[in-house]
Amino acid sequence: MLIRKADGRPATAPQPGKRAKVVRATGAVTAVATLCSIAVVGAAHSAFAADTATINGATTFQTITGFGASEAFGEASTVMSASSSVQQQVLADLYSPTTGAGLTMLRNEISADSGDTIEPTAPSGPTATPAYSSLASINQDQGQLWFAQQIKSLYGVNNVFADAWSAPSFMKTNNSTSSGGAVCGLTGATCSSGNWVQAYSNYLVQYAKDYSAAGIPLSYIGPENEANLSTSYDSMQLSPSQTAQLIDTLGPTLSSSGLSTQLECCATEGWDYAGQYAPAIASDTTANSYTKVFTSHGYTASPTSPLSNWSKPAWQTEWSTFDTFNTAWDDNSDASGMTWAQHIHQGLTGANLSAFLYWWGSTTPSENGDNEGLLEINGTSVQTTGRMWAFANYSRYIHPGAVRIGTTTTNSGLDISAYKNTDGTVAVVVLNTATAADTVGYSLSNTGFTSGSATPVLTNSTNNAASQSAIAVSGGAFTATVPARSLVTYVITPGGNQSSSASASASPSASPSPSASPSPSPSASPSASPSASPSASPSSSPSSSSGCTVAYSTTSQWAGGFTTNVVITNNGTSTINGWTLKFTFPGDQKITNAWNATYTQSGEAVTGTNLSYNATIAPGANTSFGFQGTWTNSDAVPTSFTLNGVTCH
Repeated sequence: MLIRKADGRPATAPQPGKRAKVVRATGAVTAVATLCSIAVVGAAHSAFAADTATINGATTFQTITGFGASEAFGEASTVMSASSSVQQQVLADLYSPTTGAGLTMLRNEISADSGDTIEPTAPSGPTATPAYSSLASINQDQGQLWFAQQIKSLYGVNNVFADAWSAPSFMKTNNSTSSGGAVCGLTGATCSSGNWVQAYSNYLVQYAKDYSAAGIPLSYIGPENEANLSTSYDSMQLSPSQTAQLIDTLGPTLSSSGLSTQLECCATEGWDYAGQYAPAIASDTTANSYTKVFTSHGYTASPTSPLSNWSKPAWQTEWSTFDTFNTAWDDNSDASGMTWAQHIHQGLTGANLSAFLYWWGSTTPSENGDNEGLLEINGTSVQTTGRMWAFANYSRYIHPGAVRIGTTTTNSGLDISAYKNTDGTVAVVVLNTATAADTVGYSLSNTGFTSGSATPVLTNSTNNAASQSAIAVSGGAFTATVPARSLVTYVITPGGNQSSSASASASPSASPSPSASPSPSPSASPSASPSASPSASPSSSPSSSSGCTVAYSTTSQWAGGFTTNVVITNNGTSTINGWTLKFTFPGDQKITNAWNATYTQSGEAVTGTNLSYNATIAPGANTSFGFQGTWTNSDAVPTSFTLNGVTCH
């Protein structure tokens, strides 16, 4: 069996101009085992009739940050260089919340390679002033800056984070960006040139500063990628203790930079290695205080259980397969949509992941032509895959800041999970792994719903996230049929269109698990249990006048962090066309990430501005946006707001 490197290209000879990818000496056996486990996961179950499922809003788990992919190693540059029609198709397929996968996150590569790095020339020593290159001079950071600007402008996506695969060569023990090597100055990594740990920290912070200056503030930055490996492309080998030691310097450097960017680590190769690096950080007081999110991949071991000794958010940030390009929804392969729907479900419900990312969003036949991308650009055509549409059923309807809530079902052949969004809607995601359709009666307990509608969105061999006829919710319940080997997301809203029957089938003809024990973990950043916060219950502050009402609600709070939802209601008689909301934090909060709005912050003063799709607020209507942030001494709720210069009080 051909083993390929997880974040790139085949283990055979390199393609012209491409980095060679090598066999994982430590992971080959595990890779075979993983493929075997996938076959078991994809096995069909017997069908059950008239099953039941309970959605319990009183049982809460982690807060969701989002779903995404990367365009690293030049993939973003490929999109940037494509025709306008291909550009728009790729961006829409991956990030549109109405026609595509609706991804909400982008992962960047911080390259150390000549021609692609912001620090191409070695200074005279570790303390000498470096000469940094601009992002424009390195082809918009291999197209990654351009890509981030496009998805922010078109689809409001502003959660961009970045990982370094290697430090610049002159900062490492082996004087190379490849073949492993460690940062000079760490324990066991002595270099005649001196200690480069602070210089490397400064280099990472400069990258974040460049993005912030370009209008794309990074949500997080990470110092390493799969640090157990030495490879023929960009790589750096750091032990768990060396990683914690590096963060002891990087953390304070980033914190004092004035940026909103937070620190994440460690992009480990799999959940087995995550189990080694996370405890090392958690046991180092300084490193633990600065590391807000732990990141890992799914290659050597998939994320199926919570990380031991780690109470903060965990993200799965890279995973793919490497066989011949496959678009199938359900062919029992490791690349099929069914397989990846199961991976996402297991990650969210088994490992309590707050974020789940694929490896590449896009690729081309000449850039491996395998399954490392959610879609493939082939000349002037763009080919989507079943796995991309599996992401769509999650990412389109589980919004950043949503909280996973409890689910139980009588049918072990159904993978069910549910999420309450900050706007009050609930998304129930159901994967039927059986070979027969299943009719299920859903009971909505402690969700705030007694009536309303549930709109099924169907993905299977003949449907790609296709909306079906709405089903009435009556008495806090509804009944629906899930077709065999299908993924359905029920978007539940109060009121709205209701059918005359409380029963419907999400079948093609209608088209146009026991959860893990509660372990709260956060949203676009940390989340922890209510006991970790000064106030265990959400707080809110409504402010109203004849012109507007602003309701500010703290939806999640933990030691040092929070998420918030803001609802703006137009109480006037004229339509609001474009809005800017301003307020001042009474505490010392810093926003690190926002959704459904752009924001600026100066001191404690915050300005939020609409995106293109939510600029209009009709009389009597409302819109909402949210953000996540940090605090040190106080997370007090703002009490005064102005909308387009008019005070709402």
